[in-house]
Amino acid sequence: MSLPTIKRMTIVPVAGHDSFLLNLSGGHAPWFVRCVLILEDNAGNRGVGEIPSSEGILKGLEKCRSLVEGTRLNAWRRTLNNAKKLLAQGGPEERGRQTFDLRVAVHVLTAIESALLDLYGQAVETPLADLLGRMGRQRDEVEALGYLFLLGDPGKTDLPYPKADNPRDDWERLRCQEALTPEAVAELARAAHERYGFRDFKLKGGVLQGEQEADCIRAMHEIFPEARLTLDPNGAWSLEEAIRVLEPIRDILSYAEDPCGQEGSWSGRETMAEFKRRTGLRTATNMIATDFKQLQYAAQMNSVDIPLADCHFWTMQGAVMVGELCDEWGMTWGSHSNNHFDISLAMMTHVAAACPGEITAIDTHWIWQDGQRLTEAPFEIRDGKLTVPKTPGLGVTLDQGKLDEAHALYRSLDVRARNDATAMQYLIDGWAFDPKRPALVR
Repeated sequence: MSLPTIKRMTIVPVAGHDSFLLNLSGGHAPWFVRCVLILEDNAGNRGVGEIPSSEGILKGLEKCRSLVEGTRLNAWRRTLNNAKKLLAQGGPEERGRQTFDLRVAVHVLTAIESALLDLYGQAVETPLADLLGRMGRQRDEVEALGYLFLLGDPGKTDLPYPKADNPRDDWERLRCQEALTPEAVAELARAAHERYGFRDFKLKGGVLQGEQEADCIRAMHEIFPEARLTLDPNGAWSLEEAIRVLEPIRDILSYAEDPCGQEGSWSGRETMAEFKRRTGLRTATNMIATDFKQLQYAAQMNSVDIPLADCHFWTMQGAVMVGELCDEWGMTWGSHSNNHFDISLAMMTHVAAACPGEITAIDTHWIWQDGQRLTEAPFEIRDGKLTVPKTPGLGVTLDQGKLDEAHALYRSLDVRARNDATAMQYLIDGWAFDPKRPALVR
């Protein structure tokens, strides 16, 4: 059967609003930037993908235009393969330190992949989750965790952070206020649970002293004693500090995410393996196993139990392949996220739906962006879960008006990449990133 031909590829950088979320890299700016790729076929359908944005990514997408336009949807695998070969001419790419992903090729490929599979799914009347992996859809619901942050006080800056002028609930009010104590974090967890029904919670650490962040976990445990909890300092702690901080709360942690990292002559995979051996805690990572070669070494060294395979830096098919390997190797699949719009939320949901075996509740920043949208009806988190659509393709319809608004915001800003250092200057004079010093420990 001959399927439609792609007639147009449109690249749309967009921006959204963000709260003063703190992490090891500093504090989120009032804005975040993303890129939306739209593919239109000659049958009148549109396929979409969303990825991080940078000048390199935008140029990379433009470079692939001639490989995509004019191709038939039947040949989507060949199209992706040709794009991969072209992008590989730039040589190997490093992900970058900490939470900043400096790669171009994998993001470009993911945008094209998502939009192609969205269109292909529409053409063959099949949901995207059923097209991924060896066996397709594995579940009809995907559990999400409540991804919590310590929050800076936006009132200490003159930056235009969002304000909760007419909050519809406690979550909308609290996500715009300072939260630097166990009590405040527990209130964030309570408000997020009331709105979204989360059963699991994760706290982004690397901000306060380790013991203070452990107290935040204790405070959440008091309110939600059955919840699966985790703490992620992004490798800020030394091996000894990670053991000292987390052993006292090991019985209330589901797993430890990147509690330590590279240290002296030890690699991050070696310190994580030693942490596991000495504490007995399971570990998750989005820092020491971010490609298949790293994953191989991490598995060989028994460094990690839960690879967090964000589809934005593995590709959608690659992230599902990680899930298939985890299922074969007796490991657990999980997902990582950064700030994103609702197209990414749909992509992440389909990927998690196609991963076999045991998976953790997926990371998503959506609760911090909820209220902003690029689609007509964003996926909703109810009772802590996302429902996997049975409609063809990605299952979203682009809202052109909202896309235009987000693009206009992008064009109005002098922001082309993530910068977590600027807002920190309002809190600490001369603040600079240090991968082994929590953001507020100066």
